[in-house]
Amino acid sequence: MTVHVSSKNMFQRFLHSQVFGAMILIGTTAVALAWANSQWGQVYYDLSHTYLGVKAGEWEFKLTLSHWIKDGLMAIFFFVVGLEIKREIVVGELSTLDKAMLPVCAAIGGAVVPAGIYAAINLSEGTIAGWGIPMATDIAFALGVLAMFGSRVPLGLKVFLTALAIADDLIAVAAIAIFYTPDLDVITLILSVVPLILMAVFNRLGVRATWVYTTLAFIVWLGVLGSGVHATIAGVLVAMVIPVRPAIDPQELIDKTSQILKDVSGEDNTLDALIHDEGRRGKITQLSLTVEDAIPPAIALEHRLHPFQSFIILPLFALFSAGVAFSAEVMYGFPTAVSFGVMVGLVVGKPLGVVLVAWLVIKLARLELGDVTMGQLFGAGCLAGIGFTMSIFISELAYTDELFIDQAKVGILFASLAAGIIGAIVLNVTLPKKVK
Repeated sequence: MTVHVSSKNMFQRFLHSQVFGAMILIGTTAVALAWANSQWGQVYYDLSHTYLGVKAGEWEFKLTLSHWIKDGLMAIFFFVVGLEIKREIVVGELSTLDKAMLPVCAAIGGAVVPAGIYAAINLSEGTIAGWGIPMATDIAFALGVLAMFGSRVPLGLKVFLTALAIADDLIAVAAIAIFYTPDLDVITLILSVVPLILMAVFNRLGVRATWVYTTLAFIVWLGVLGSGVHATIAGVLVAMVIPVRPAIDPQELIDKTSQILKDVSGEDNTLDALIHDEGRRGKITQLSLTVEDAIPPAIALEHRLHPFQSFIILPLFALFSAGVAFSAEVMYGFPTAVSFGVMVGLVVGKPLGVVLVAWLVIKLARLELGDVTMGQLFGAGCLAGIGFTMSIFISELAYTDELFIDQAKVGILFASLAAGIIGAIVLNVTLPKKVK
């Protein structure tokens, strides 16, 4: 029996993984908020600041639990983000100028306008460092809300929002690497490139040992961590050396596997005969390796890591990052310049930037939207205002003052909720009615 796996089915699996991930994120965020504002709030704070590490004689390496999640586990999250970005650039919706022009330009507009709004509001307040907070889009939540409308959503709109969010991630990664790196050790950063080169060379030579790549990736992570660049960027760097195309093309796969199957076949095809025939066992191993060569490594890794990212890494991040205690100090003068800048940036700036730039590109380049309307693009732009994961992450890089971080998180939570509701209302009005 032949099983055909279409690109549409792959996209649907990706979409549904994001939907379930968004549901779990909502649950863990609720737990974090309830815990931080309960009588056990101090336990929550103490646990997140507990140091964990290893020690050998005088040498020790330790980070708080919160930092292990944000610098360690989130590096894996950014690795998957990097794989998604590379896939879209090499073989996906960002692979050609025609495909990439609209979502990339819309993503730039959806990053610049919110950042500008935040900067304008905080310019005289001494809190302008958080300009990058409202730039981000949480792809899991955005696609989760879009999926609520089921078959009413045109495929073109799903593709646009996905490509927009991935381009948005690329902008956020660049902002983190360039603007949120206070002290840069250039030599250490350059040395981090050596294991990346070795990974690329070993891949070219056909080295398959997982431990080799894991060890080299860990060295890259340590190097980036020591360089002053945020350690999560190591995940993106490693993703860039993972091939998106398979080692052999489909016709070569068919030719090789057909020949191997002929060699394996014999007069006695029983299990006992196979077990005792070393030559035929070797051929089956060769068959397995040939099939493996036909699977793009980046796509295979992305597929394997998505459940780990969606169901473990992001929930842990939300659990130890979204727990804001709504104390009198945090809520005093709400909305403050920080929280107000975040809310206006995400709720107003995001859709404004996305739709305005999209409209200009459509007019100037004379692009056809097909089955997508401008009203639906506006709805997608509203959903892009759900910042959450990336916004919370950037807020913790932008400020060292816990008060500003908490104020930013309050703004992110309110803004993400508002953006999701507004986006859902706009889409409910603009999407075609469900056919009975």
